[in-house]
Amino acid sequence: MPERSFVTGSRLDGLLRTGTPVDVRSRFVGSWSRGFEVAEQVTEHGYRIRRLSDGTVLPDVFSDDEVRPRGQRIDVW
Repeated sequence: MPERSFVTGSRLDGLLRTGTPVDVRSRFVGSWSRGFEVAEQVTEHGYRIRRLSDGTVLPDVFSDDEVRPRGQRIDVW
């Protein structure tokens, strides 16, 4: 997997901080969606995500490769 770079200040020790605005990769079509933030870190590389439009914390845990700091393009494909 290619090395990823992140916006300065959005990560602490390589991990996204709680409250960081993020884009989330759709598990269905692979595109990125805006309007989320990190609600909490639940594993070394897994996060619970909050939808900003209504404050709902999504029930799934999202991995590092499904979350990126908001607006950052990462060429993985």
